Amino acid sequence: MMVMCTVLASAVIGGIAFKAGRSEMRDAVFTRLTEVRQSQTRALTSQIQDLKNSLIIYTKNTVTQSALEAFTAGFDQLANAQITPAQSQTITDYYKNTFIKQVEQYSGTKLDAGALLPQSNAQRYLQANYTALRRDDDYAVEITDAHDGSQWSAANAIYQKLFREIVTRFEFEDALLIDDRGNVVYSAYKDVDLGTNIINGPYAGSKLHEAYLKAMSSNTVDYVGFTDFEFYQPAEMQPTAWMVAPVLRDGRAAGVLALQFPITKINRLMTFDKQWQQAGLGDTGETVLGGPDELMRSDSRVFLEDPQRYKREVVQAGTPPDVADMAIRQGGTTLVQPMTSAATLNAQRGETGTIITQDYLGQNTLQAYAPLVIKDSDLHWSIVAKVTTEEAFAKETSFTKTMVLITTGIIFVVCLLAIYLAQIFVRPIRRLESGAQRISAGDYNVAIPVDTRDEIGDLTEAFNEMGRSLTVKEDLLIQQRKENDELLRSLMPESLAERFKQGEEIIAVEHQNVTVIFADIIGLDRLQAELPPDASLTLINELIRQIDAAADNLGMETVRTVRNGYLASCGLTVPRLDNVRRTVDFALECQQIVSRFNNDTGNDLSVRAGIDTGTVSSGLLGRPSVVYDMWGSVVNLAHQIKDGSPQPGIYVTSSVHEVLQEVMRFESAGTTVVDGEAQPIWRLSERR
Repeated sequence: MMVMCTVLASAVIGGIAFKAGRSEMRDAVFTRLTEVRQSQTRALTSQIQDLKNSLIIYTKNTVTQSALEAFTAGFDQLANAQITPAQSQTITDYYKNTFIKQVEQYSGTKLDAGALLPQSNAQRYLQANYTALRRDDDYAVEITDAHDGSQWSAANAIYQKLFREIVTRFEFEDALLIDDRGNVVYSAYKDVDLGTNIINGPYAGSKLHEAYLKAMSSNTVDYVGFTDFEFYQPAEMQPTAWMVAPVLRDGRAAGVLALQFPITKINRLMTFDKQWQQAGLGDTGETVLGGPDELMRSDSRVFLEDPQRYKREVVQAGTPPDVADMAIRQGGTTLVQPMTSAATLNAQRGETGTIITQDYLGQNTLQAYAPLVIKDSDLHWSIVAKVTTEEAFAKETSFTKTMVLITTGIIFVVCLLAIYLAQIFVRPIRRLESGAQRISAGDYNVAIPVDTRDEIGDLTEAFNEMGRSLTVKEDLLIQQRKENDELLRSLMPESLAERFKQGEEIIAVEHQNVTVIFADIIGLDRLQAELPPDASLTLINELIRQIDAAADNLGMETVRTVRNGYLASCGLTVPRLDNVRRTVDFALECQQIVSRFNNDTGNDLSVRAGIDTGTVSSGLLGRPSVVYDMWGSVVNLAHQIKDGSPQPGIYVTSSVHEVLQEVMRFESAGTTVVDGEAQPIWRLSERR
């Protein structure tokens, strides 16, 4: 019997522990991914907002306004500047031998140099004296004066240091000044877009064109435009975004300052600067951005760690080989690698959540997804944090093996112990048989030797005799104590009942993080008036019984039931991290119970509930009659919003709304005045 009971108990307990442990482990992984996703979202939006604020400061600075005016004047003066044949040849050689080769290397397509060569005189002059002389980016941004005696070079000598500081300190690819005609009158890096016209020039098809027009026509104070990434030809086809803000003169836009935003800033943040393990993402976890075109807006972890492995896995997962080759040629997966998992599609629809699905590598992964909203921009990005199921559930596999080994070990040890104890248990049976007989006669201080051969039979008869004399008294005492304990527990929580039994007279406890619900069943007064007392009481008792059962299932703690009102709490005596959700679930269950009651009885009752969360106090009131009660501002506010709401429904405060707004839908229900201040009230409409 000992072995059988132990085996059964071990199996049941082990099964329960395994199921609970596995559920907790999976929830922990999803929670961690969600935290990483939220952290990355906050960091990215904060970074972009900081850069926007900096750009606003630059454009409002009189130095920038003066620079635009000076470069525009210098650019106009170059309309009739002389270009020597040698300078023209230098431009042609630079395009053919340097720029075109770099673009073709990254894009994999052949370009016509003649279609890209500068056409206007000012453009040719600037590119001959600056662009064509570029040896590298460092030289281009450091040069301040070509010593050609032009007005443009004089302006560059004055303002280049300022814009060089902006682009190098904030790691921008370039800074452009564009006048009100669309001419790029200045470039910090003196690239091939210097002197071009963004409206009708060779690069008018870029996203900078649309961003420029929006900035010039914007009537918004502190406007900053932020474009999505694109392959920008002057940047050797590297993924590029733009931050654009108007430069005002006399209250109107005289031009714009455009900062070329590189993908490296996004990648450094999204890849934790390649410190994935230190960030808690293990060996396979990563965070990636996706765009509305279902292409990545950040680089793949596998690509950064091993490009060839990336190519093998994505091609095997269904990505076309030429796409993988392009990613390797570009040096990254941004704007190249498709992201078509269910998580990305859901995020593009504005949804937030977690899912187990295949990723772009063809691996089963846990993914936490959400739309990424950048304030005052037209971006529609999504962010996904993911890790493979193999790594995520590795602890679950180890946990399963451990549970099996422990359960098996316990059963084995108990079997050995049972064999040993069985021999020992037989020896005192004779002494117990004699002792039991004498104890039943009232002699408790005896030591009887073994003097019988039928141990089990005599022991049973002896204990029966003893039981007849002691059991009745013990049962009565136990029953009395049980009734007393049940009466106290029905009046107050068990912890307060124990203190009350020990003689404490003043019992008051403050509780943190407690959610309180005040609910009224509207229509009970009419029901009581229409039915006889016995009939109405029977119906109401059945209704309250169902509500009490729902409260018990959800871990709610009933404080009191008064007339047609119901006061309960969650997290009061048993702390619960999800006490807010449980309380709202309880309110929804009450609505369903009342709805079923109406269908069964033909009545028209409804529920009106007020819910708030925070700190409350509870204790025992009165002497000698003791009443358990709960009080505090949270209780008052829950009661106030319940009474102040004319229509049935579940009304919550801002504290509850903030906790559940991602999982449930609320609608505004007006405000209520608390301590002289208006506080918003929300009405629960449905689950998300």
